[in-house]
Amino acid sequence: MPKIKLPTKSPHIDMTPMVDLFSVVLTFLMLTTTMRQPEPAPIDTPFSISDKTAPEANIMTVLLSKDSKVFFNIDNGKDTAFHFKGKILTEMGKRYEMTFTPEEVKQFEAYPSSFGLPIQKMHEFIKTKDAKERATLQVNGIPVDSTDNQLALWILFARQVNPAVQACIKGDNDAPYPIVKKVLDILQDKNVNRFNLITNLEVTKVTTQSEQ
Repeated sequence: MPKIKLPTKSPHIDMTPMVDLFSVVLTFLMLTTTMRQPEPAPIDTPFSISDKTAPEANIMTVLLSKDSKVFFNIDNGKDTAFHFKGKILTEMGKRYEMTFTPEEVKQFEAYPSSFGLPIQKMHEFIKTKDAKERATLQVNGIPVDSTDNQLALWILFARQVNPAVQACIKGDNDAPYPIVKKVLDILQDKNVNRFNLITNLEVTKVTTQSEQ
């Protein structure tokens, strides 16, 4: 009696569901992710051995470039429903007798990077989408001189709108001392006596017992 050969079948895995799921996840991430905007000026922060991380929310950051320009950044707190950033812009507008439309306030809240320009140019800054034009508007940074100290006002209104806000300083390693002292004086003048310094974590060599 001849031996019956059973038909052999190679295993087959249907990858279609996994590819579909991957496509859905990728599409979701592309639609919901906000691309980080580059800073208006390169900031080469100094190194330190502190591994303390900066706060993730309720922060205002003063950036100091190596050519003595000052930039500022604030967030909307832990919940964007608070609209802290828009409220601070509105207060600045009132001080300088400027009115921002709800659409301009919305766009300012959504701007994901720091800014450094006189408030008088803010309408133009919000309106433009061109990176080069924005860079041109920020060529001098935020005014900090005694006749028109706008950085002090940004800090003042940031603290009034969001009392929980914490101050951070992100200074370039080659930022001149006078501008650093100027910013520290402004912070102290606004009763900000505690702040975080943003640095890069210094790489430390781990010495093994055999190397000692």
